[in-house]
Amino acid sequence: MIGFSKLLTGKATVAAAMRAADCSAVPPHLLQFSTTSRPIVVWNLTKRCNLQCRHCYLEASSGCEGQDELTTAEALQLIRELGEIKTPVIIFSGGEPLLRSDLYELADYARSQGIRTALSTNGVLITPEVARRLDSCGFAYIGVSIDGSPGVHDTFRGVSGAFDKTLKGLRNAREVGLKTGIRFTVNKSNYKDLPFILDLVKEEKVPRFCLYHLVYAGRGRDLAAGDLSIQEKRELVSYLIQRALDFHQEGVDTEILTTDHHADGIYLYNWVRENLPERAQDVKKLLEFHGGCSAGEKIANIDPAGQVYPCQFWRSSSLGKFPERSFQEIWYDENNELLNALRNKKEHLQGKCGECKHNSLCGGCRIRAEAVNGTIWGEDPVCYLTKEEIDSNGKH
Repeated sequence: MIGFSKLLTGKATVAAAMRAADCSAVPPHLLQFSTTSRPIVVWNLTKRCNLQCRHCYLEASSGCEGQDELTTAEALQLIRELGEIKTPVIIFSGGEPLLRSDLYELADYARSQGIRTALSTNGVLITPEVARRLDSCGFAYIGVSIDGSPGVHDTFRGVSGAFDKTLKGLRNAREVGLKTGIRFTVNKSNYKDLPFILDLVKEEKVPRFCLYHLVYAGRGRDLAAGDLSIQEKRELVSYLIQRALDFHQEGVDTEILTTDHHADGIYLYNWVRENLPERAQDVKKLLEFHGGCSAGEKIANIDPAGQVYPCQFWRSSSLGKFPERSFQEIWYDENNELLNALRNKKEHLQGKCGECKHNSLCGGCRIRAEAVNGTIWGEDPVCYLTKEEIDSNGKH
């Protein structure tokens, strides 16, 4: 996750990040710069979903009824284990996690174990009553996906009227005091709707906007040909830099972030060197703390059946299955070759990613690399940095 607003405006500092590193519980606003090895867990509670999204990495749908899922007892056991290793955050995802009737029980129990909880949802099912229940069981954040203006969003989500229901759900969550955010997965079909979405964020006073770059997993593989061009990606990041600065100058209390493309951090750093040189050293150090792609290090994924993966997009090889093995046994297995490689990825990166002077700050996306190159260690096929930019040592 690249925090444009924090990096550009000084809302995150090296001193604060270093102080947080010594805390048992890293403050939420500094998690993206944490050096802790305790993983944030993205947990796909179910493959069931009320929508049919074109980019879904889990290929979830209403046709997934009866798919294997952890029982409530197994889920509570897993949360207990995650509490023991001081997991900072569980992101309950899906499918649509609100289709699990025990979601509130699981979230409440996670809170009792000292774990912050977030919800990744399409928002359609958030009625006023659901919003109150989410608030009562302590959710720290509700991330709602909106992928364009009404017609574009409905087409992308596969259900007519989805935009209006999603926006209503977002408002319901906000009105009970829940922290909310809008998530936007960018591709050629909605690229030009980004100004509309950011204007909506401003108008609705949504405190967080996160742009997701397309990852070629699940149904997202079918959209690979519809990904942005290299030039469009550069224009996109330049636009986000400007909007983050505009929001700051206008007093708009909204944080802009991107995820799933750590080259954004390098591009932003180079922009800062040229335009805000007084921020350059701090930005580079914070990117070093972040460390680029966190798959298998600071991010873990658990699928509905209990399979553990290095990240939520990873499905080619499981690290192990819970409860056949405890989460601790799986995650801290010193003999797991994949985990060892991911935790020393600089030694394995190939092509442009291997040559890049900034690969310790980025590392590319291993899932896109595998989808296009046939190997997880190949170069990220949509890296938009120039040869000059990857050859630069980044000294200020």
